[in-house]
Amino acid sequence: MRFTKQVLYSLVFLFIFSCTKKTTQNKNKNITKKEAISLRNSLTFFTSFDNGTKAVFGKGDTNLYTVTNRKQRDFAKVGLYKQGVTIAKGKGLYGDALSYTEDSKGYLYYNAKGNMNYTKEAWEGAISFWLSLNPDEDLEPGYCDPIQITDSGYNDAGFWVDFTKENPRDFRLGVIGDRDSWNPNPKGPDNENPIFINQLVTVDEPGFSNKSWTHIVINFKNLNRNGEAAIYVNGVFKGVRNEIKDPFTWDIHNAKIYLGLGYIGLMDEISIYNKYLFPEEIKHLYTLKNGVQDLLEK
Repeated sequence: MRFTKQVLYSLVFLFIFSCTKKTTQNKNKNITKKEAISLRNSLTFFTSFDNGTKAVFGKGDTNLYTVTNRKQRDFAKVGLYKQGVTIAKGKGLYGDALSYTEDSKGYLYYNAKGNMNYTKEAWEGAISFWLSLNPDEDLEPGYCDPIQITDSGYNDAGFWVDFTKENPRDFRLGVIGDRDSWNPNPKGPDNENPIFINQLVTVDEPGFSNKSWTHIVINFKNLNRNGEAAIYVNGVFKGVRNEIKDPFTWDIHNAKIYLGLGYIGLMDEISIYNKYLFPEEIKHLYTLKNGVQDLLEK
């Protein structure tokens, strides 16, 4: 059978259009209702700051605490008592937000016990939150950790993201195992140790602004075996650290979800999950119409 040039061109066009449409559909694929329920069931903690500082949902203590010194946690007070930190009405991604206007003394935290599913075997999970700031303009000199989760410190079984201390500031992911394992003979400050620096993931062009919101997900699996930790920004994969072999040993009673260390800006919608999230699930979190509250209502 012979075809005219016009027919052949039409067939080629239809083939290309079909492939393009299929590719677009795959890129825009959303999770199913069953997958959304699975994501909801994996939620262990969620705070939105819409009705104060008490978390909306938690499998552990849902109170926010303020303490002057990390080593004096027995004297922590329930509630928000840190200078320069308030609930900003109507300034959140959805509703209200936690607003930091200065780098003042003291620490804010939620207890990690129950709210984060710690295990000594093949530990996995995800941490999701939103930030609004211009790091180069808004932050005071020094390192800044918008979130840090640990029972000890940033350098000892800790999860965090930070902005480096000098402009232009880098944005980095740290998922660092037990200090005794990766640095058994410490010399000098850990944050300048090449062994420490080589464990970090630096994010290229994260695109932060104090005129908009940026979504961050820390995604990890198989810690305490042969682990992996990745970071996503606005639903897009930005980097990964593989073969994390150092152990993560927590005294869960001392583990805390610290917020806003050296931070100046807005923070909203902090949620934690007890499983490693698939890219489609992370994209779903990024595009939820009313935030994590939508998961609770499914």
